[in-house]
Amino acid sequence: MTDTSIAAPAAPTIDDDADWQRLHPATLALAIVKLGPRSLQFLPAVAALGFTGNRVYIVPAILAFLLISLLAAWFQWLRFRFRVGDDEIVIESGVLSRQHRTIPFDRIQDVGIEQGLVSRALGIAKVGFETGAGGKENDASLDAIGLDAAQALRTTIRAHRSGEAATAVPAVDAPDAPPAATDRLLFSMTPRQLLLAGLFNFSLAALAVVGAAMQFFDGLLPFDFNIFNPRDWIDIAEDYGLDQWLLAHRWIAGVGAAISLLFIGFASGIATMMFANWNFRLTREPRALRRTRGLTTRTDVAVAVGRVQAAILVTDWFRQRFGWHELRLQSLASDGEKERDHQIVPFAQLGAIDPVLAEIAIARPDAAAPWQQSHRIIALGGLVGALGATTGGLVAVSFGQALGWFGAVLGVLIGAASLFGARFHRWTDLGEQVAIRRGFWKPKLTLLPHASVQSVDLKTDFILRPLGLATLVFGVPGGSSLASHEIPAIPVATAQDLRARILAARARA
Repeated sequence: MTDTSIAAPAAPTIDDDADWQRLHPATLALAIVKLGPRSLQFLPAVAALGFTGNRVYIVPAILAFLLISLLAAWFQWLRFRFRVGDDEIVIESGVLSRQHRTIPFDRIQDVGIEQGLVSRALGIAKVGFETGAGGKENDASLDAIGLDAAQALRTTIRAHRSGEAATAVPAVDAPDAPPAATDRLLFSMTPRQLLLAGLFNFSLAALAVVGAAMQFFDGLLPFDFNIFNPRDWIDIAEDYGLDQWLLAHRWIAGVGAAISLLFIGFASGIATMMFANWNFRLTREPRALRRTRGLTTRTDVAVAVGRVQAAILVTDWFRQRFGWHELRLQSLASDGEKERDHQIVPFAQLGAIDPVLAEIAIARPDAAAPWQQSHRIIALGGLVGALGATTGGLVAVSFGQALGWFGAVLGVLIGAASLFGARFHRWTDLGEQVAIRRGFWKPKLTLLPHASVQSVDLKTDFILRPLGLATLVFGVPGGSSLASHEIPAIPVATAQDLRARILAARARA
């Protein structure tokens, strides 16, 4: 996709300077906050002064670093300005090298508002413009403007894109208009729901982080205790005269260590869910789904209904037993710098997810849907890996290595898991959309409208061809972080018929 913005050296302009606006003065306060992480890069220089015996220069060096950093932030703020026109936004930036950038409203795919903890206290927000011009480096942002001004700017751009722009574009510093009467709440999460979601969000990664941290800082800690080691629990009991009793009941120490593991895993899951989704609200606007969430960093993102390409239901084996799922939407606009899919419902029952799907004209298959299954040949890759592990293990055993039996057993388990997992590759065509299921441990259901598919590739190879099979790969705009959309190893005639119907639907759209 070509870049939609124009970047060129500043040229003389006859525009009135009164039309130009600057970022909020609180930008300088944010610059002071950002000095904390940036100062880590300065620590080696300070340490070098101490090691060389020049400690007298440490304080002046720190003061000089702070002064230069603040002056640089002030110059950047002074040399940054923007102007909101009738159908475009113009940004000029740069201290030594000036950049003049014009972004037409028609090229802005999405406008996101983000507030960190400090920004919320100061009443300012960061506004990001996603142009879809081939990467984040081609997008633009206003780091700090008033929250009301940010909301007014987003309203102006969306009104223009919807063909409802007023004859006079409101100033950016004007308060946001009240929400339309048609806006309604679709989904929200209470603290109790977040707590329950966090319990299901048990994180094994946190255990590894805690274990590594304790190992790394072992020599710096004033005590020697590993919560994962039952022996350390016995040592603590000695201080209270309970060592003999605990030695007679060794299982208590094991329970203590296990409880520690569970506590860290559950606590990290709860903390992650609370910080990310605190006060989660999903609101239906006339043309978009608006999501606000976050405890320390508050984000406000709108997903245009007309730009939704697919809906993806994600869960895992344990959560599915209790009926909990997560809903993500694949859209032409990405969800921040780290995610390409929009997390619309983080944790809910299907009864709460169905109304959200209805708003984007996508429905789940009912119980009577005629599901079809991919050929078991898709397990071949796993079987080849299992054969390799088993062969390697048996070779090791033949050379007298008893641990080789571990490889043999692992190979059998891999083979069995591959054959078992192949049963969960299913699909069904619902007339206007195709549904694709896959996965046992982490089930995923992709709901893909025919009109969203831009291309359908029919692929075969030396393994599928003799069996009369082919794989359908769907090209969908926007991309998904949850892998590509495909239906593997189905009969060629079935694949050709499905491809023809999808392309026909695309042509009608």
